[in-house]
Amino acid sequence: MSKRRYDSEKAKVEIMEHAVSLFSQKGYNQTSVGDISTASGYSKGHIYYHFENKEKLFVLLAQQTMQDWHSKWLEKEITYSTATEKLYGMAMHVLYHYQTPLLRSGQELAANPKSSPESIQQLFNLAVVPMGAYRAILQEGIDREEFFNGNIDEWTILIGTWLGGLCQLTNTQEPKELEPLFQQAITIFLKEIKKGGI
Repeated sequence: MSKRRYDSEKAKVEIMEHAVSLFSQKGYNQTSVGDISTASGYSKGHIYYHFENKEKLFVLLAQQTMQDWHSKWLEKEITYSTATEKLYGMAMHVLYHYQTPLLRSGQELAANPKSSPESIQQLFNLAVVPMGAYRAILQEGIDREEFFNGNIDEWTILIGTWLGGLCQLTNTQEPKELEPLFQQAITIFLKEIKKGGI
């Protein structure tokens, strides 16, 4: 333990890895700093030193999960040649990456009356990442004259809430079963914004 104490970055990474595993298995409310300490082999003091408290540790993990979501999308995005293809691709990306291991824990934190308003706001702010990705596709479609020059702010909200609403179905159905529904949502959306029809 004394050797690891001097490798601050390694300690943070190992604590975070064990915390993700525990939050995923037990949920937010049932995971304690003591549990994370036992699993990681680092003292509670180490955890408080690096993350201040369990809540801030979880928010950091949630932010990292969203960054991973965006990185995976950027890797896929280059395989599509048009904004239309990207919208269909994004629908599949959202479908298959909605149910993250931390999703349930995040919902618990947000619903917990003891959670700080700041942490809850930071979790809600994570929606900025996918909304920005939707907006970028729509802007590209307009710039390339693939889509009409419409109200991009409204379109971004509509596509975001539509896909987000459909994602609730992943709680009861397998993603593969939902693929046609997500594709149809994009098809209907494109009928309104695409020049020359689809």
